Amino acid sequence: MSDTQVGAPSAPVVARVSATPAAQALIERLRAAHGPLMFHQSGGCCDGSAPMCFALGEFITGDADICLGEIAGTPFYMSRSQFEYWEHTHLIIDAVPGNGGMFSLERPTGMRFLTRSRLYEDAEWQALQAQGRPA
Repeated sequence: MSDTQVGAPSAPVVARVSATPAAQALIERLRAAHGPLMFHQSGGCCDGSAPMCFALGEFITGDADICLGEIAGTPFYMSRSQFEYWEHTHLIIDAVPGNGGMFSLERPTGMRFLTRSRLYEDAEWQALQAQGRPA
């Protein structure tokens, strides 16, 4: 007899954030140079609304922040208040030529992280509702 339970299939898990191949490559490059990383989506101060990359723990998160998920094995945070605006969109982190955020690790590379977004499809939104809000 097996310990596996048989039941209805679970709803698919829908990611709230993903990364393009270019962003994944830059994350790997930064990880090799700096060790474990983290992201925080800037809320418009200093560097505009840019995804900021830090050495893990360098940016202190608190109760006002939520983790949307991981990209390339790296946690991605955003403030709860900003999430209210972005909740209906899937965030796609890309890397393009340019200057990164003043405090973001990619600044000296000649590349910068950029947030793109798209609205969720109806089925994705229903799955997200079943998953609940990020903690």
